[in-house]
Amino acid sequence: MLVALIVILLLVAVVLILAAMRPDQFRIERSATIRAPAERIFPFIDDFHRWQAWSPYEKKDPAMQRTFDGPPSGVGAIYAWNGNKDIGSGRMEIGQSTPSSRVFLKLEFFTPFKASNTAEFVLTPEGDATRVSWPCKGARRS
Repeated sequence: MLVALIVILLLVAVVLILAAMRPDQFRIERSATIRAPAERIFPFIDDFHRWQAWSPYEKKDPAMQRTFDGPPSGVGAIYAWNGNKDIGSGRMEIGQSTPSSRVFLKLEFFTPFKASNTAEFVLTPEGDATRVSWPCKGARRS
């Protein structure tokens, strides 16, 4: 399950990086099916403290500085990072959270590029698995 979540985050990262090189506005959506119930996947998305268990960025810069603010999970939880040239710096905040079905994020990149984006994770049960979709949209800032 963690390997699948790592693959998901890698794909999201690639999408965001590619989007930064595109026109000012973008909307991209990807999805994957994970063989686990939504109730088991949701806490790994809704709690930024647990992102270290599956985020590929954690491996790209083990010395990355992280700060957490607000509640430990759910609406209002904030995760900020400052890392090497591969990671850059930015901030995420959970704007909406619906247990076992959806997490909406406000995402700000400061370096190596400036961008204001939104992303969400939508979990849809499919038999003994869960389809995790992550649409992302935003605009570059100058």
